Amino acid sequence: MKPYNVYPLQNITIEKAKGSYVYDENGTKYLDFYGGHAVISIGHSHQHYIRRITEQLNNIGFYSNSVQIPIQSRVAEKLGKLSSYEDYDLFLCNSGAEANENALKLASFYTGKSNVISFKGAFHGRTSGAVAITDNPKIVAPFNANHSVSILEYDLQQVENKLKENNTCAVIYEPIQGVGSIVSPSDEFVQKLAELCEKNNVLLIADEVQSGYGRTGKFFAHQYSDVKPDIITIAKGMGNGFPIGGVLVSPKLEAKFGMLGTTFGGNHLACAAALAVLEVIESEELVQNSEEKGKYLKQELSKIPQIKEIRGKGLMVGIKFDFPIKDLRDNLLYKHHIFTGNASDPNVLRLLPSMAIGNEEIDIFISALKQEVN
Repeated sequence: MKPYNVYPLQNITIEKAKGSYVYDENGTKYLDFYGGHAVISIGHSHQHYIRRITEQLNNIGFYSNSVQIPIQSRVAEKLGKLSSYEDYDLFLCNSGAEANENALKLASFYTGKSNVISFKGAFHGRTSGAVAITDNPKIVAPFNANHSVSILEYDLQQVENKLKENNTCAVIYEPIQGVGSIVSPSDEFVQKLAELCEKNNVLLIADEVQSGYGRTGKFFAHQYSDVKPDIITIAKGMGNGFPIGGVLVSPKLEAKFGMLGTTFGGNHLACAAALAVLEVIESEELVQNSEEKGKYLKQELSKIPQIKEIRGKGLMVGIKFDFPIKDLRDNLLYKHHIFTGNASDPNVLRLLPSMAIGNEEIDIFISALKQEVN
């Protein structure tokens, strides 16, 4: 048997990682400016992170959600405090796709309706219960057999017209699209969207799976728009590489037995990883670091005339060129040993470094990028 070949893989085998660097089987050192789609939030192999997981593993590594798991409450309390959502509840699961699937289920339970509004270029997961929508028609997944998805432009009139049909349970949006090439709706659009949802008794879901947990310079990217969504979905950097996802749920959505369920979600090890990430974010002031280092990164990028547009906030950055970036990305990796990412727009280079990145690492990246585009 061999792995099912559905992902294009770089011909590199990583055997060790520390901070913002990874090392292959030959000992070659690589600067990680991508973090596995924003998964590595506090840096590779952080000592506090390792200690938390090791302590938990030595006690009890895993048990199902049929018993009380006190560390779940510790994660929820810390997350509520740091995010300013102390009045919300937290449902724990295993991934971003599962978080969005459960968010849409909650919306359907709450409203009794079935349609979901999303936006062009969005990506909300790959399961049959989530919504995967990009400009590539090959990766479009419906909600499920009993639900429909309306894919709209960032156009309030389109949204209002669709809401008048009175069959929509939720509007789901990304404060900053990740797969969708680091595109953001305006703050004014999001504020008016929230008003439309409130007026029509439709839930607003902020998909923070990639943008959440401080990466953008605020704890959540939607906080730039000064709105309070009914549901917020999280994953990726939440466990710094350990699979975990979550759904923050407004107090107006009353919990009832049987609404949602999970076998592995919120297990002891996943919660230990999540708690460690939150503790490091707090103690090392990584939200502030993301804001500061993001400004420095953009400042240095702005000095490169070949760049046509710099997108994003904090350390969630897209760099648009007037040419496809595939060769550029390969050269950064194989010549300069720097990992970067791509997006649905073939001309956009995607950057998602650790929130603990420093100016020294940024300077290394900038120097390599200048060499390749000059």
